[in-house]
Amino acid sequence: MIVGIGLDVTELDRITRAYERREKFANRVLTEKEFALFDKMTGTRKMEFLAGRYAVKEAFSKAYGTGIGKLSFQDMEVLPGERGKPNVTKSPFEGNVWVSISHSSNTVVAQVILEK
Repeated sequence: MIVGIGLDVTELDRITRAYERREKFANRVLTEKEFALFDKMTGTRKMEFLAGRYAVKEAFSKAYGTGIGKLSFQDMEVLPGERGKPNVTKSPFEGNVWVSISHSSNTVVAQVILEK
């Protein structure tokens, strides 16, 4: 049974500006394991990864019903599976978490479905 659906649309430029102003922005959004992947990336892919994780965590918090504030970005972790599919590997939700991330030239979209 689906118990929550969340969607977030994030502008890549906004995330890039936040990172350029304060590189610690990435540490606030990304867990240690996510940051290890991020740190190895370069150029556009690096910002797409950061913006994608930001969008997933925002979408998760909406599906969970709390929004960011009651949940921290650190409460959730999204790592690639065997074939690269994003998987939520850490969250306060006990059940299945389905996630999809998509990018265009300046937009990142993430959808999260929570299922029990």
